[in-house]
Amino acid sequence: MIAARAMLGAFLLFATPVGAADPTWIEPPALAARVSAGQLPPIAKRLPETPLVVQVGRGQRELGKSGGMLRMLMASAKDTRQMAVYGYARLVVWTPEYRLEPDILEAVEQEGGRSFTLRLRKGHKWSDGHPFTAEDFRYFWEDLVGNAELSPFGPPAQLLVDGEKPVFQVVNETTVRYSWSKPNPFFLPALASATPLYIYRPAQYLKRFHRKFAKPEDITRLVKEYGQQNWAALHHRMDHMYRNDNAELPTLDPWVLKTNPPAERFQFARNPYFHRVDETGQQLPYIDDVILNIADSKIIPAKTGAGESDLQARYIRFDNYTFLRESEKRTDQSVFLWRTAKGSHFALFPNLNANDPVWRQMLRDARFRRALSLAINRHEVNQVVYFGLALKAANTVLPQSPLFEKAYQAAWADFDLSRANALLDEIGLTKRNNRGVRLLPDGRPLEIVVETAGESTEQTDVLELIRDTWIRAGIKLFIKPSQREVFRNRVFAGDAIMAVWGGLENGLATADQSPEELAPTNQQQLQWSKWGQFFETGGKTGEAPDMPIAQELARLNQAWRREASAERRAAIWKRMLAIHADQVFSIGVVAGTLQPVVVSNKLRNVPVEGVFNWEPGAHFGIYRPEIFWLGESRKPRPQATN
Repeated sequence: MIAARAMLGAFLLFATPVGAADPTWIEPPALAARVSAGQLPPIAKRLPETPLVVQVGRGQRELGKSGGMLRMLMASAKDTRQMAVYGYARLVVWTPEYRLEPDILEAVEQEGGRSFTLRLRKGHKWSDGHPFTAEDFRYFWEDLVGNAELSPFGPPAQLLVDGEKPVFQVVNETTVRYSWSKPNPFFLPALASATPLYIYRPAQYLKRFHRKFAKPEDITRLVKEYGQQNWAALHHRMDHMYRNDNAELPTLDPWVLKTNPPAERFQFARNPYFHRVDETGQQLPYIDDVILNIADSKIIPAKTGAGESDLQARYIRFDNYTFLRESEKRTDQSVFLWRTAKGSHFALFPNLNANDPVWRQMLRDARFRRALSLAINRHEVNQVVYFGLALKAANTVLPQSPLFEKAYQAAWADFDLSRANALLDEIGLTKRNNRGVRLLPDGRPLEIVVETAGESTEQTDVLELIRDTWIRAGIKLFIKPSQREVFRNRVFAGDAIMAVWGGLENGLATADQSPEELAPTNQQQLQWSKWGQFFETGGKTGEAPDMPIAQELARLNQAWRREASAERRAAIWKRMLAIHADQVFSIGVVAGTLQPVVVSNKLRNVPVEGVFNWEPGAHFGIYRPEIFWLGESRKPRPQATN
């Protein structure tokens, strides 16, 4: 069982202490010339007074050597954000054992989950050498969130407790405090997220774009220079910490963007001020440069198999596994199989917010959604596409989760065409055209267009198998691929009837983690994106949930936020999981699939067996890529049989 608790006691973890009273830090060779030339201060002046010491030489990991260049393949310039994910420098982070511990912070202290005191590392610096201090937190809270032009919707949702903003205090130059009158269980996990809650900004850099600090004539000149409409748009353009698309923006990540988009090749160079070291005093990361080469997503598996990537999981899928294993004979690389941890690897999302009134009514009928699920032959999908290695399952938590119940996994997930047809008849869909396709109440054929992001033949293969069984229930399925942004925008706008994506992000959830994925809380939730947008914007945009069962999920989510008892939190989780199992708001098909991870035989410290998960985990991030290093080529140890 994997525990992932948010540490809501009166005290949180401290970082690993420095082992020596007067440590000797080891300068990365790549920076030595710049230090000698006076272009950089020596390492002792670049590191915080108490760096984070990463114990590298344990278990299957080994102490590394600085140097080298790591290549990866990405599909667009927007994928530069993956370096913010993989680098995984956060105020607090999840460990591979799914515990929270300080990272950028030296320590966190809390009282009752209501007050959080964040202690920074003295002497910590941004990648441009400017100090990282409480002023960077104050700037975010007062000058960014507190400015209506920059933040028209107010603070991020994770900083609100029943609508209450935190009391923010600067205690001293390296200490800040956030306090609420009620517990905020979202705060620490949000800081550790793959898409983190950035509650700080490089104030010294961004003030030049803020009209409170910059001269009006300078703002006017910069707005024109960057082609923006006004100063707020300019500030947003320069401030995308997660997007990683501004090479000037200082960062705390292990690697710093050196190439502004648009480009076909992006360079990330080591951060000279990165706050982590190994136990011998070597400054991390070990690898000097990371190169992202841009290629069409459809040919990334082929280019990976040709040896053009040193570490690749993004844009390759299980259906590429056989080809990639064959490529091991021609290239100096190995293919690992990591378990995925989504509630469902492949799920269908009926759009309950569809604009079409007939489809909206139909998709909101639980009997219709249940019939669609019963008309899927999951055993066939598993055998044909996943070689029988996946789990036939609804979209719910995995068996490794303490919240798991077999009933959730099995609900409406058997292949039962007789029952599916009976439910469709019960709804009143008894009329058919001359091709045997049922007719909607307005006479249109029951033809479901399933929209995809167009990135995976695997999705198409699964949908083809579903089409073969749905037609036996009188339902015609069409597949509509499009670019990811177009795909999402069609769902958000209500133009899509049904979409395909992965299921619950965290299939390993515990009662101490937020169940917000199960309630309408986010526009990215493809089954009710307008309801999620309504929640995210405090009712300013989107639509208020108008289905009683969705309203109950929203109430349960709020009740979990206020609940201090672990037992009652678990009860809330199970009620929400039971509702989802019964109502089939998303139609899970298979779970627990395997993700191929292609690794150069020169790249060390990449786990042979791991969990490839977005939240929590940040894919590679949880395994600390700053300790990956390049050495002589050698085969890894054999992988255990799953």
